[in-house]
Amino acid sequence: MMLSPLVSAPELTNVKIDLSLPRNSGCLMPDSIAELVHAAISDNSRTAYQADLKHFLKWGGKIPCTPDDVARYLAAHAILHSVTTLSRRLVSIGKAHTSQRLSSPTNTDLVRAVMRGIRRTYGSAQRQVAPAIKEDVLAMVNNLGGIKGVRDRALLLVGFAGAFRRSELAAICVEDVEFVKQGLLVHLHRSKTDQEGLGRKIAIPYARGSVCAVHSLQAWLEASGITTGLIFRGVTRHGKISGHGITSQSVALVVKERARAAGLDSNKYSGHSLRAGLVTSAAQMGVSSWKIRQQTGHKSDAMLARYIRDANVFVDNAAGAVL
Repeated sequence: MMLSPLVSAPELTNVKIDLSLPRNSGCLMPDSIAELVHAAISDNSRTAYQADLKHFLKWGGKIPCTPDDVARYLAAHAILHSVTTLSRRLVSIGKAHTSQRLSSPTNTDLVRAVMRGIRRTYGSAQRQVAPAIKEDVLAMVNNLGGIKGVRDRALLLVGFAGAFRRSELAAICVEDVEFVKQGLLVHLHRSKTDQEGLGRKIAIPYARGSVCAVHSLQAWLEASGITTGLIFRGVTRHGKISGHGITSQSVALVVKERARAAGLDSNKYSGHSLRAGLVTSAAQMGVSSWKIRQQTGHKSDAMLARYIRDANVFVDNAAGAVL
């Protein structure tokens, strides 16, 4: 098979080159097929692929490349980047080859051996943000004032109770929520693990205490006058509500800001802390894993194992039985 010519950085970061189906006998695929192939990959994934490839090419890589090229790239960045980042870049480099029907240099004994060496030498533990457990969230929403405080209270409580990813939380629209007798139903149309848009419903019941996610969301909608479109929107320091929705990064900034105000170490918290906090809090209360997955949308218990393990580290503790 004849190899494609070397691809330069500007060409490779073009969506039609690195993410479309390969050319066949010099003929481009029909536009209808190309559009479907384009839709098979989320925009976030496509952006990540392009950024990874740009980094590889800027270093001096090329497409196609050899296993030796990839090994040298990994060795050059073993100290600078985490194992997770390097593993993701291997996926991007491999996809740049397989999308053109080229053999991937990443699936070789040499590259696998280099990655094993990096893991053994530098470790492979991922940075884990602190879960914002129930007590943390209650501290964050305590005594919030002004229109921004009303929004942040609703955002934090709904984000926690629904175990939403920050992108899911930012994308909730008025049309997606339904207030029912038991509380609130949020219709999630698409998520990270549901790229086909099958959707699911997340139930958020009324709280037994005075701090309630459902009531807080109702208060925000009433105070903001938002009746359609995105629910969580930007608020200026003068209290003016933007016509645009907040971003995923904005969710993380709100969590950090309110954690800092509550006297918590904001460096340990991120937008993911709300989702992790619900899982951890539920595990501590003895909620079954399948009920937790019903709320979070996790596909298997394996994905929850880390949170549940950390939450139960003192349950039936061996040292506790001896001391």
